[in-house]
Formats: sequence, structure tokens, C-alpha cells
Amino acid sequence: MALAAAVLVQCSPAPRPPPAAQSSATTTFTTIAPAVQQVTAADLGASWRPGCPVAPDELRRVELDYTGLDGREHRGVLVVHRDVVDEVIAIFADLHRQRYPIAKMQTPEHYPGAVDEVSMEDNNTSAFNCRPLPGSTTWSLHAYGRAIDLNPLFNPYLDRNGDLEPATAGGYLDRHRTDPGILHSDDAAVRAFTDRGWAWGGEWRNPVDYQHFERR
Repeated sequence: MALAAAVLVQCSPAPRPPPAAQSSATTTFTTIAPAVQQVTAADLGASWRPGCPVAPDELRRVELDYTGLDGREHRGVLVVHRDVVDEVIAIFADLHRQRYPIAKMQTPEHYPGAVDEVSMEDNNTSAFNCRPLPGSTTWSLHAYGRAIDLNPLFNPYLDRNGDLEPATAGGYLDRHRTDPGILHSDDAAVRAFTDRGWAWGGEWRNPVDYQHFERR
């Protein structure tokens, strides 16, 4: 989907209409076009600070429709680098068509201090957050707006030292589980990213990062 399909606005979009009524057979979704906004340091709150590897004017706030765990339509927000906006819109359009369920999708400053662990424990799908790699001083690709963590509680991070993120995700280390929202190799949801050149952390050996997709 080209960026032209998005709506570049400088103010908040109009309120969403209520979700379409559900029938006993199918659920009809009314899709609203993605909205793309420029952001400021004030908009990013605790997720950005001076010294971060990208400036706020390199980032965009993208509002997207998604299917919730309740099977109904919701509106969520990601902040990503301006260079990947088109791909992110196309990826989440695919996920929406697939009815891939997303628990929550809001930006990290909604959590105290934009602490990633708190966001992950809330199963919040997110993108930009100016933070280093776990246990490192090297910037994560999240700090560049080039990574997305999808349903992080259901799809945890684990390294060889036993560092589990989020710490509450132990029950989801069994990757034979088929709960809605859990990612597996060659899932259509995974391919929505990898077919567009994004790498999936679920294919890594150490750490294995089932929630993580990145675009270098």
C-alpha cells in the first residue's frame, strides 16, 4: 500500500464510529484509512530524550485499524521511522485482513517512564522507544523506529542466560501453544513482515525474540 493511501494530518482525526454490529455468521469491519502525523518531543514523552539516535522529526505517528482479542475492530497507534511508514501500513493492513488478533497497540509513553517491561507485561504492541538492547549499551532498532514488538506477552524474549522478557511470560515459552496471537514460523502474520524484508527474532538462536520484527 503506498503512502498516498494514508492521510497526512496535523491534528487528531475525527472520533471513530462504533464497531460494526456482529452477526452470528460473520463480523463486518468498517475500515478507516491510516492516519500519519509528524511528532514532536512533547508528543513522544518519556520514550524520547536528547541524545537518542533519531530526532523527533524523523518519526511519524501512524494510526491503524486492528482486530482485537475480542474479535472486534480497534484503532491503535505506532510511532515508526518515516522511511518505513509505507511498509508498516501495508503490514498491518495484511494483519487486519487476516484477522490476526492484537491485544493492545499504544505508544510507550502511556506507561510510567515508557518502561518497556511494563508495556510488554500489558501485552502492548509497540515500535519506537529510545532504549538500548537488553543488557547492552548499544541502541536497539526500536530507538530508530525500525522495530515492532507484536503481542509481547504471548511472544516473549529469552536469551541463553535465562533473561525472560516480559518476566510474566513464562507460560508462553511453550511454542506448541496455538492460542490466538501466538506467532509461529511461516505463519501468515510472520510472512506479512518477512515478505517485505523485515527480520523476525523468532528465527534467532540467542536471543530468541518471538515478538520482534525489525527493518535495517
